[in-house]
Amino acid sequence: MKVQRPKGTVDILPADSGSWEKVETIARNFFKRANYREIRTPSFENYEVFSRSSGESSDVVEKEMYDFNDKGGRHIALRPEGTAGVVRAYVENKLYGPDVVKPFNVYYIDNTFRYERPQAGRQREFHQIGVESFGSNSPLADVETIMMGHDLLAELGVKNYELHINTLGNAQVRKDYHDALVNYFTPLKDQLSEDSQRRLSMNPLRILDSKADEDKQFLPDAPRIVDYLDEDSKKNFETITDMLEQLGINYVLDDDLVRGLDYYTGVIFEFMVEDKNLWESATTILGGGRYNHLVEEFDGPETPAVGFGIGEERLMLVLKEQNPALFEDEGIDFFITNIGEGTEMKAIEIARSLRKQGFKAQYDVDQKKLKQQFRKADRVHAKFVITLGAKELENGVLNIKRLADGKTLDLSLEDLNDMKSVMEKIED
Repeated sequence: MKVQRPKGTVDILPADSGSWEKVETIARNFFKRANYREIRTPSFENYEVFSRSSGESSDVVEKEMYDFNDKGGRHIALRPEGTAGVVRAYVENKLYGPDVVKPFNVYYIDNTFRYERPQAGRQREFHQIGVESFGSNSPLADVETIMMGHDLLAELGVKNYELHINTLGNAQVRKDYHDALVNYFTPLKDQLSEDSQRRLSMNPLRILDSKADEDKQFLPDAPRIVDYLDEDSKKNFETITDMLEQLGINYVLDDDLVRGLDYYTGVIFEFMVEDKNLWESATTILGGGRYNHLVEEFDGPETPAVGFGIGEERLMLVLKEQNPALFEDEGIDFFITNIGEGTEMKAIEIARSLRKQGFKAQYDVDQKKLKQQFRKADRVHAKFVITLGAKELENGVLNIKRLADGKTLDLSLEDLNDMKSVMEKIED
């Protein structure tokens, strides 16, 4: 039987996983500095968690979600995005209570699943980095979230990215806009794609996201939500954009931006990357917005919220092109070579001591010939080689060699107990 990974999944092998670890470490440290704490939710939830949040008419629910009945007859779905599970956890664990500081700020780094056509930067199992903030309706919370997305991309080394921003107003604005879209598309119904014909009665905003050629011809003349904003919505959006300008964060007002999930209200945004080496046109790398009614959908109290998500696979594609230093093999600090009777245990002890001091150290468990050990040290990109033989063991002196330039230094065994000081001498 030939065993292979399922279509739409990838193995992230050790040669690549180090780069993923670097990116995730940068993200974790970035979020922690803003006092966002990690949340971990199940990879699968009851189907209703995602159908209620994403919307029955969304592509995610209609076409892409992995769902099944488990052995107990429960309708289960694999997580297609991060927000819904976090909201469910927020409500179920009563994190809206008075004893929890607001806003309640969390981040996550999770694997997610969608039945999509696999392509570069898009798989059926993919990884999402995201943040969610619950409890504040202030435009400062929106600005904070957008600023975090902007600054995280900069810290990761992403180039040529552009913020696209729009607003969906409030519930009344959405209703008025909904009615306007229905009035516009209804006479054209027979010319729309099957999906859009169905969405016309369920959620006409979804038509604006259509990639079907039958629909595209009608989109330029479709009503724009900006024409339906009330004064409060306009004022709120202007406050956000004014703050972004003051922060030096450039943006594009994008009337076509609607986002692919039904739970968004208020400001929505995407950061798009222009890189001809990767894509013909600008491509979204980070997206998010405000969703003030999703907690209520899960039978929680009225709770404003805002957040964003990053597709990590697409992010890694961009970084490999734009910040290749993240993908360089950093190697290890020390490789301990040894030869001669009685040196094996000392080599192990030295490696153990160095590791306790915070260094990356390895020795040859196969105890090959010295020449082969040196070759292995080079292959694992060791910065230094420590050589230990029977004579060195007897005299309590050993040699350390820097492979980059061949610089050597004789050390006593006692020196190994404070290698940070030794390293300072070598660097001098």
